[in-house]
Amino acid sequence: MSSFEVRGGNRLSGEIIPQGAKNEALQILSAVVLTSEPITLSNIPDIVDVNLLIELIAEMGVKVTRINSSSYCFQADQIDAAYLASETFRKKSGRLRGSVMLAGPMLARFKKAYIPKPGGDKIGRRRLDTHIIGFQKLGADYAYDETLACFTLTTGGLKGSYMLLDEPSVTGTANIVMAAVLAEGITTIYNAACEPYLQQLCAMLNRMGAKISGIGSNLLTIEGVTKLVGTEHRLLPDMIEIGSFIGLAAMTKSELTIKDAGVKHLGIIPEKFQQLGIEFQIKGDDIYIPAQESYTIQTFMDGGILTLSDHPWPGFTPDLLSIVLVVATQAIGSVLIHQKMFESRLFFTDKLIDMGAQIILCDPHRATVIGLGRKNNLRGITMSSPDIRAGQALLIAALSAEGKSTIQNIEQIDRGYQFIDERLRNLGADIKRVS
Repeated sequence: MSSFEVRGGNRLSGEIIPQGAKNEALQILSAVVLTSEPITLSNIPDIVDVNLLIELIAEMGVKVTRINSSSYCFQADQIDAAYLASETFRKKSGRLRGSVMLAGPMLARFKKAYIPKPGGDKIGRRRLDTHIIGFQKLGADYAYDETLACFTLTTGGLKGSYMLLDEPSVTGTANIVMAAVLAEGITTIYNAACEPYLQQLCAMLNRMGAKISGIGSNLLTIEGVTKLVGTEHRLLPDMIEIGSFIGLAAMTKSELTIKDAGVKHLGIIPEKFQQLGIEFQIKGDDIYIPAQESYTIQTFMDGGILTLSDHPWPGFTPDLLSIVLVVATQAIGSVLIHQKMFESRLFFTDKLIDMGAQIILCDPHRATVIGLGRKNNLRGITMSSPDIRAGQALLIAALSAEGKSTIQNIEQIDRGYQFIDERLRNLGADIKRVS
C-alpha cells in the first residue's frame, strides 16, 4: 500500500496536458473484440483501470502490440470465449466495473457472454438491469450460474428491437450498442446516453462498418451488419481531469494552462466552474486560468443559493461533483451540492470537515458548503481515498491546505489519474509517493 505525502500552500504554475479519457478508453477497448481485423488506438491513458482491461483482453486472446507510451494495436482474431467463465477472469474483472462492457461484443460475435459481479468504486448501487434487459430485447437468454458465480448470456442470433431504456446508463448504452451493431435488423434505443465518449464509440464503430444514426442524441438507430473491419481511433482528453485542474488552480491560487483540452467536447463543465467564481480564458483549444486571490459563488437570479447537481449529458457529470464540493470550501458564498446518482459519493466530506471545511451533510445525496473565502485555510491531516474522484478531490484539498497531509489508499487515485504526483511536481507541488 502506498500513500501521498503532501505539503500544501504552494502556488503552482506552468502547463499541463490532460491524459486520454478513462471512461472512453474502457468502451473503446471493449469494442476491439467486435472484429478480427487490427485496430490502432492512441492517447490511451496509462492508468490502473485501463491497464487492467488491456491485460484482460490479452488473456482472452486479443493480440496486443504497444506502439509507444500511449498507442496500441489490437487484433482479436483468436478469442477464447470460455476465458470469461474462468475464475481468473472473475477475480480480475471484479476489480473493474468497465469489464462488464465486454459482454455486448462477445454476445454479438460469439453468441455467448459472462458477466461477473462488477467491481470499481464503492459509491453506491450500480445495477446491471439496463444492460441485461437490453440484451434480452435483442434476443439473448439470461441466467445466473451458481457454479460460476456470474451471469450468463446466450443467443442463437441477436435480432434488432425497439427499446426504451429505464435510465440513460452510459455503460449500458455502450454495451447494447456494441451488441446491436452485429444484430440482424434495426435496433432503436430511446433514452440512450449521449456523452461525448459514447459519441466517440459510435463514430469509431461507423468507421468499422457499422450503421449508427442519431449520434449525439438520446435516440439511436442501429442497422445491423454482418461484419466489422479494422480502424484507427484517437481518444478525447479526459474531461474529469480538465475539471480537476481548473479546480486545483483556483484552490491553490495558481496560474495554469491546460493544453489541448478538447474544449468543444466539455459541454457545460466550464460554465459550472464559472458559477463558482473561477475565471479562465479559452485560447484556441487551451484553457488559461490566471491566479486568483478569491472567487465568489454566484447565486440564482432571484438571489437564491446556487445548487449544483449531476444530470445525464448534456447535464453536469457526476464525476466532477466531488471536485466542485472541495473547490467551494474556499470560495466566498454558499452552494448546495446535490449528488443524485450515487448515495455513497458524498461520504468523503467527513475528511474535509476534519480539515476545517464548513460542510453540512444533509443526507447521503446532498451537502451544503459554506465557503470560507480563505479566512481559515484548510489544515493538513491523515486521510484515506475512498474512490477515484473523492481521492483526487482530497488531493486538491491537501495541496491547498496548511501543513502536511497524508493520503492513504492512493491506489484508488492511480486507477483514474496518470502519474499524477509526477505531473503535479512539474507544476511546483510538494508531493511524494511513500510505499
